Amino acid sequence: MRRLLFTLMSLACTAAFATTIYKWVDENGVIHYSDQPHENAQKLQITGAQTFSSSAASVPGPNLGSADDSNAQANPYRGCVIASPQNQQSLPNAQSVFIRVQSDPQPRPSDRVFITMDGQGLNSGAATGLSFNVTPIERGAHSVQAQIRGPGDAVLCQTPTITFYVQQPNLFSPANNGQPPGANPRPH
Repeated sequence: MRRLLFTLMSLACTAAFATTIYKWVDENGVIHYSDQPHENAQKLQITGAQTFSSSAASVPGPNLGSADDSNAQANPYRGCVIASPQNQQSLPNAQSVFIRVQSDPQPRPSDRVFITMDGQGLNSGAATGLSFNVTPIERGAHSVQAQIRGPGDAVLCQTPTITFYVQQPNLFSPANNGQPPGANPRPH
């Protein structure tokens, strides 16, 4: 079930962009999706991308009320994930990081998205919308989590925490080949 949910969320994440996607099955029978070509990959053309205005999520509209509350109860969130960056991803030479949240279904106008990094709310603790660019980003390990909150700050969906690594060359470590801290580089 978890693999199916991850696969569906991955497909939903890739569907957020109108682009070419590649799908293949590895030797263990695991299905993979990527925006990069891969040997024996099936080419999928994704069009009609769904969009969501983050400003609409943080500014309540005039039609809030019991109809919106009943819609939230009748159509709860099936899931939400941090779509970018990926868990355990290494970002060599990154000066900024674009954090993107994907949810199923898309957030309702009365719901707000909050992203936290390293335990601190981004955007000074205000709603961020489904994406937020962190500039500048410090080197090292960072953890990210997001919540979708409804009226009254009720948590309607919470992502699993992901960890990513920012690597920037310095005097003591000029290049580490994109490996996470503590990883042993492969011999050439």
